[in-house]
Amino acid sequence: MKLISGGVCAAKGFTANGVHCGVRKNRTKKDLALIYSEVPASCAAVYTTNLVKGAPLDVTKKHIENGVAQAVVCNSGNANTCNANGIEIAEQMCDLLGTALNIASSDVVVASTGVIGQPLSIEPIKSGIPALVAGLSADGCDAAAEGIMTTDTVKKEVAVEFELGGKTCRMGGIAKGSGMIHPNMATMLVFITTDAAIAPEMLKKALSTDIAATFNMVSVDGDTSTNDMVTVLANGMAGNETVTAEGEDFAVFMKALNTVTVALCRMIAGDGEGATKLLECTVSGADDMGTARTVAKSVICSSLLKAAMFGADANWGRVLCAIGYSGAAVDVHRVDVSFRSPKGEILVCKDGAGVEFSEEIAKEILLEREIEILVSVGDGNVSATAWGCDLTYDYVKINGDYRT
Repeated sequence: MKLISGGVCAAKGFTANGVHCGVRKNRTKKDLALIYSEVPASCAAVYTTNLVKGAPLDVTKKHIENGVAQAVVCNSGNANTCNANGIEIAEQMCDLLGTALNIASSDVVVASTGVIGQPLSIEPIKSGIPALVAGLSADGCDAAAEGIMTTDTVKKEVAVEFELGGKTCRMGGIAKGSGMIHPNMATMLVFITTDAAIAPEMLKKALSTDIAATFNMVSVDGDTSTNDMVTVLANGMAGNETVTAEGEDFAVFMKALNTVTVALCRMIAGDGEGATKLLECTVSGADDMGTARTVAKSVICSSLLKAAMFGADANWGRVLCAIGYSGAAVDVHRVDVSFRSPKGEILVCKDGAGVEFSEEIAKEILLEREIEILVSVGDGNVSATAWGCDLTYDYVKINGDYRT
């Protein structure tokens, strides 16, 4: 398993592009993205748990009921959510793209991201699709990654190479996500491609299993978005024997998928709106996975802790507080807490009580860009990790005038 370049275009048979079509007023920002497979691909997706869902999600669910897709189209700047004609607009996006690519419109995954409740005209998208298709390229991942960004400050892309059944396979992904980021598959837009051959039902199983430990463990602000989903396309062009059941090949595929998703989780959390720090909370010593994950998510979601991390304040009591209200069945008198970064590691709590430590050293550790919060809750053998970011003044500024 090794990291490579190329993102969603790293795998054989995939090309991508991104253009500015006019959904967004700022002409310097791309607002329409496309990912295309030369051949039909196995497809699986997971969706937001918010009861208010963007129209594109309903259309995509219908399109991939057969487990097959060949293209992904996504606009940014408008979520196409809570619109009377939202389904019609999403279907039109698929129809227009299908015609331009000479594929069935039902083989198109459609997504939108941006402001909720604003009318979305099909005209800019219609006018932009010819250039979008014409510009498809094996080097188009950067353009596509830019085309799905909203308040993101950096493009998020990753790719890996791995062996499957004696064949070299590749997998890559792009993501957007900066605000309205909260666990339970309501966190972002993620598009993953691979040239590995895997049956649709096994692809769905792989994705559904993976997100419990990755995307469901990310939180920026506690707000569950209406439009977000994770989609994986596997076109089989690597030539491996199709993975149709659990076993060694499926385990390798799962490892590749997890490598991609964890990398994207860290990028999303680190680029939270207004964030200056990536926070990673690892809980160890739990008796079961439910406890470990509940504690890790509660810590990473604490607004008080996030504010303390912004100020590089080793206020470990906020970690204990978050554990206490998490609902997890832990013995708080056995909890240990440490903070770690490239500047070192410092123990701040032992058996649920404070220990003497240097505030100066702690501050140096917490001034770093990436902070680990290490929590031990006992002597069990189960651990879990969650990702988040600090809470800054800029988060309020960004969201105070998001529409204007």
